[in-house]
Amino acid sequence: MAETEGMDFNDIPILLRRKIEAMILKHVLDVITERSGREEAEAVIGAACSKSAIEQGQMLAEALGHAPDLTDFAAIQPAWTREDALRIETLEASEEKMDFNVTRCRYAEMYRDMGIGDIGHLLSCNRDGDFCIGYNPEIEMTRTQTIMKGASHCDFRYRMKKKEA
Repeated sequence: MAETEGMDFNDIPILLRRKIEAMILKHVLDVITERSGREEAEAVIGAACSKSAIEQGQMLAEALGHAPDLTDFAAIQPAWTREDALRIETLEASEEKMDFNVTRCRYAEMYRDMGIGDIGHLLSCNRDGDFCIGYNPEIEMTRTQTIMKGASHCDFRYRMKKKEA
C-alpha cells in the first residue's frame, strides 16, 4: 500500500481511469445482463457512471472554493484532453459561454477496441452533462451528436443559466 500513499487520484490520466473502470464494468454488464437482462444492465451501468460524474464535479468544485464558471471549466479541460485523449476545436470561450467540437475521441476508440463501443456513451459521453450537476448546476450543456455514436465530431455547447430578474 505504501506505493500509493503519496499518489493523488488526479495524477492518473482520465483516459487510463476510464480504461480501468471499463475493464471491470464490462464484466458487471455481463453479469447483470445474465441475471436481469441487457436493459437493466445498461440502466445500472449508466446510473453508476452518472453518480461518479456528479461526485467528481462536486470534488473539483469544492477544491476550487467558489462556484465555478465556464472560465474555471475551461481551465480543467486539459485533464480530459491529456495524452491526446480528445482533440478539440474551440469555437468560443468566455465566463458565460463555451463552444467547442471534439474532432478525435480516443475514449471512443478505446471502447471500440475493448469490444464495448456499444456502451461507450454510458461510460463516458453521458458523464459530460452529469459532471455539470456536481460542478455547478448553473452550467447547462447541450450536444446533438457524438463520435461515440458515429458522428464526425461531438458538438459541445455550454452556457451559464440566465439569472431570473
